[in-house]
Amino acid sequence: MKPAVHSPNKPAMLFLHGYPFDSSMWREQVEHLAAHGYECVTPDLRGLGQNHFRGEVASMPDMARDAAALMDEMKIDGAVVCGLSMGGYVAFEFAHLFPERVKALILAGTRAPADNEAEKAARAQQAETMLRAGMVPISLATLPKLLAAKTLSDQPEVVKRVRKMIVNSDPRGAAAAQRGMADRRDYVSDLPSITAPTLIIVGRDDPIRPVADAEFMHQRIRNSQLEIVEDAAHLTNLEQPEAFNRVLFEFLSKLVH
Repeated sequence: MKPAVHSPNKPAMLFLHGYPFDSSMWREQVEHLAAHGYECVTPDLRGLGQNHFRGEVASMPDMARDAAALMDEMKIDGAVVCGLSMGGYVAFEFAHLFPERVKALILAGTRAPADNEAEKAARAQQAETMLRAGMVPISLATLPKLLAAKTLSDQPEVVKRVRKMIVNSDPRGAAAAQRGMADRRDYVSDLPSITAPTLIIVGRDDPIRPVADAEFMHQRIRNSQLEIVEDAAHLTNLEQPEAFNRVLFEFLSKLVH
């Protein structure tokens, strides 16, 4: 296979993965965009994948700074920042810390408000479970929420792939990321100040970050568009990669002059 040739006219892409996954979740998007001349940056976020962070808390701002440092290493000044779920929280922090580096923003399966006390307590409990019993119980509890019923019944390879990412996660890193999400700030006040073109993507059947969360952001981010992916729950890019890629590519095409 010939190496991808990056087009100087097309913005780089920064993909920020969800929890408790790793950068491999973006494989279909990277392959699709690389074939069309886009350079893609896909870090493993702190404590997850091959990023073996050891600490009590992996904060969203630190994850954003890590991504910026990787871009520096790759000599990439700016990028279209795409974050799914926890990656969306990191994207908010990246846009807050480095607004001049954001060519456009893509928010998938995420939300702006911070956790309430009950949600923080649930994250603390889940972190304790991971450290005590590992990731298998977490995979069993979360798969029915992460994936739509149609995905669970018709796409066994996707189910296996998602389960493998969860089970292979380091419990210590996953617990640190859970604490980081619990501690994240409220991003609602950031929304009116976002000026970069923004694409908001949500699965029609997402019980974790439902359509209402996406509509909330769409109403408050001025230059935004909302796309709802059918037959998908939380992991839209994995469940319906062709639909996700089509929406993504159409959005990016508007940025290229």
